[in-house]
Amino acid sequence: MAPATPPPPSASPPATEPPQHSGTALELLVHGVGGATPQEMLDDPRTVRVTGDTTAAVYRRTEDAHGEKHPERYRDEPVAEAYCWSGLTSGNASRALWLLLLPFMVVNLAHWMRPTATGRTRAVRLYGVLVRLVALSLTVLLTAAACEVALDLLAWQCAGADACAERRSWLGFLSERQGGWWSQPGRRLALAAVVPAALVGLLWYLSNRTWSAYESQRPLDGEDFAEDESFGVVADHGPDAGDHPRPPVPVRPALGRPGFWYGRRIVARLRAAHTAAGFLTVAAAVAGAAARYDRGTEGPVPRFIGAAVEGGIVLCALVVVWVVCRRGRSERTRDTRLDGALISYLPGSALVLLGLAVLYASWSRPDWQSSGALPVETAFRFLTLGQGVLVVALAVVALGLYRRVPEPRTVLYGLGGPAVAMLACALGGVMTGGVAQRVADWLDGPGTPGMGRSSDIAGPPVLLSWQASVIPVLLLLLLVPVLVLVVRTARTARRLGPVIEAEYAPEPPDEGRTRRIARIRAAAALTDSAPWIIGVVSTASLLLGAVAIAGSWYSEQVPGRAADGSGPLLESFADAAQATGSWLIGFGFILFVAGGRRAYKDASARRTIGILWDVGTFWPRAAHPFAPPCYAERAVPDLASRMSAWTSTTPRGRLVISGHSQGSVLAASAVWQLPDATRPRVALLTYGSPLERLYGRWFPAYFGSGPLLGLHRSVHCWRNLWRATDPIGGPVRICADPDPGVDRGPLRDPLAYGRTTELPLPEPILGHSDYQADPAFADARADLLAELGPHVPRQAEPRTQKGTSGRSSG
Repeated sequence: MAPATPPPPSASPPATEPPQHSGTALELLVHGVGGATPQEMLDDPRTVRVTGDTTAAVYRRTEDAHGEKHPERYRDEPVAEAYCWSGLTSGNASRALWLLLLPFMVVNLAHWMRPTATGRTRAVRLYGVLVRLVALSLTVLLTAAACEVALDLLAWQCAGADACAERRSWLGFLSERQGGWWSQPGRRLALAAVVPAALVGLLWYLSNRTWSAYESQRPLDGEDFAEDESFGVVADHGPDAGDHPRPPVPVRPALGRPGFWYGRRIVARLRAAHTAAGFLTVAAAVAGAAARYDRGTEGPVPRFIGAAVEGGIVLCALVVVWVVCRRGRSERTRDTRLDGALISYLPGSALVLLGLAVLYASWSRPDWQSSGALPVETAFRFLTLGQGVLVVALAVVALGLYRRVPEPRTVLYGLGGPAVAMLACALGGVMTGGVAQRVADWLDGPGTPGMGRSSDIAGPPVLLSWQASVIPVLLLLLLVPVLVLVVRTARTARRLGPVIEAEYAPEPPDEGRTRRIARIRAAAALTDSAPWIIGVVSTASLLLGAVAIAGSWYSEQVPGRAADGSGPLLESFADAAQATGSWLIGFGFILFVAGGRRAYKDASARRTIGILWDVGTFWPRAAHPFAPPCYAERAVPDLASRMSAWTSTTPRGRLVISGHSQGSVLAASAVWQLPDATRPRVALLTYGSPLERLYGRWFPAYFGSGPLLGLHRSVHCWRNLWRATDPIGGPVRICADPDPGVDRGPLRDPLAYGRTTELPLPEPILGHSDYQADPAFADARADLLAELGPHVPRQAEPRTQKGTSGRSSG
């Protein structure tokens, strides 16, 4: 259906006046993870698009299209609007392939997990620099993995071994036995360099294209703030204002700054640096092999040429590191400036160096023959060791920040960011080792690369085999905390039985019903134990990674060979660990690829994968430019612009923004972006909200107790509904004196314990979904509207009741 006449443009909405009481009320619904259609959210098959496009838009019921012109019809309930943003995360089949960018997304999250800091500007900047360096190492690792497969395993080892080349007829023109132009090792490497170079180019293209589609929305026009300027203070609002004076609270915390949702310059800088780093990694692999040969023989190529190419690569790499370290995000102003020529031409300069390296390696060297593996073992060791050192340094900085401003609810005593950064490195290592080992096994046929038994090729670097061998050990270590959680959950469920029966008294007890409710409540509480599981995995990954580096460095052999002569038990364990780990990481990578392929063909699977990005890609790309794009850089300006435009065109209107699950996070972020005079006219209703339970604990600098208290004091009123059976949502825990009464819960779930005359069938346990089915939802919304101002006087023609204004569950 064609959209109705949209409201006036909202690119630069004016600030609104304080409320003048009566007027039309609007409820802006924002769905949660997984998405929802406008028809589902508004509970009406007839909807009309008010503003927006096919990717994200605001909808109304057809009969409500011009509700502002008829306020007498909406005395009992508000006009309902639904903001649908699911197209930003799960609408395109190609987005399923973003699973392959998972390490980049995870390390980008580590940037935002910084503990709350006061007066520690240098430490905050150092934290950001360390995270960006870890992110840069992941780009180098991914490119090095592509080089290992294309240059080392295919062009150098398999094409240089007659038996391997004979089994792979498509490599025949590269075989040394053919004696053709491409048979020389340097030329084979030059041709194979096309694969990793194309991968880097693809990542650059995707980063540039997704920024234009997702993150190019300018925020609301407003005053920019200097870096050292403090924000204003907010007036008291709500029922408890006046009698209990409260200290000033910053109007705009981090998420309310003008440039927070517009990181154009930092993404461009990081994209240039990471693209250049990828090209330089390929250039170093190609030129390094040729230069090593020239330094060891008196060949036809002057040695100074190789030294000049390698020197240019090192110099350009230093510039890349300087660009990454030099500047972070600028949030207090909208950074619309463009970078200088040095940064703009950095990827092109690296590409030129790659071209020179290819030409240098292609120089004829008739006596050059490939044998064994390319000497890249040391490079992988130093790269892995560097990642570990950076993570440890990041942990030291994070712990120092936490001790300065300790918040009890912060996960892992402020070490959540370093733990997640370590997970990103572990994921990168698993994907790297999985690809390399599976390709090596495929090329070697019946042999086992690295074991020296019926092997035609040397196989991938020894370090990758050691990393694979520690995977089974890590899984065994995880059994302990998993068993502890299982036992604790079972005990919690047993303790909850009498409590649940007391809640539903005087209804007669039902052992099966009680057990099911208790089990769901106990399982929902497992979310609060996730930080310690992640801490255990990260610590074990760091320690086992150090063991893998030491073992490969000391033995120079794969674990199965290094254990020879150490006794039957240790030999069997080493062989089993190596084989099991190799297949586990290979199987994990295959699952990634298969999941992406299935999601490309299956819409339901595509929607499931989209849910992952609803949670993981809320934050802007501040550390890694190749991470999946941030949908909030489109959604938050959309919501803030819509709210400000509606209040400016409806002078006496009242607005409730109603967010479920992840939609509550978007709603809160949009409220922070509103002009100071508009926020007091807005009420906030959240339900099933992870604002404090997940975001406040993992991202304390942005959703901690201080920012949430400021949010409460800046809006007119706020209600938050939660259930004990909800594994995602929870209370927001606003700490103030007197109690502001924001949290309403835990709500009763299920609504009825057993069969009654009114409810003859068993009521479902809703958990995280369908909060609108609870009468508490309608009561909370009515309370918010009442606090915003009195209802419109009754008229002669009442509007037909619909019960609820809509649904925003996703």
